[in-house]
Amino acid sequence: MDNIYPLVIFDGTCNLCHGAVRFIVKRDKLRRFRFASIQSDIAQQILAEHGIVVDLEDLSTFYLVDEDGVLAQSEAALAVVSHLDGAWPLLKLFRWLPRALRDWGYRQIASRRYRLFGRRACALPTEVDRARFLN
Repeated sequence: MDNIYPLVIFDGTCNLCHGAVRFIVKRDKLRRFRFASIQSDIAQQILAEHGIVVDLEDLSTFYLVDEDGVLAQSEAALAVVSHLDGAWPLLKLFRWLPRALRDWGYRQIASRRYRLFGRRACALPTEVDRARFLN
């Protein structure tokens, strides 16, 4: 794969995260985004290159990596939705909220995601989308 960016890094054992990835894939008609689970060696290597060490006991952060760097939590989520098809880019209006407040809300959901949505093994992407996944 020539260009791995923009790369969405997500928790590969989280049902909510898998749902978010499926949501992105379905609404990314231009196929901009690539994906890697945070548990993968490639995701950990890419994050390490940006000075981020992954704590395998706390996989609650969603990352978006591109040529300019790494976004995390609410910044990453808003950056992703701003590139989706349909009305989803309107959600970037939430940027007017202070980042600390947005990230607090993000952490509230992230800390409860397994309890609310459960865990599972990584679902396989369709044949058409498989090339978009790095692991």
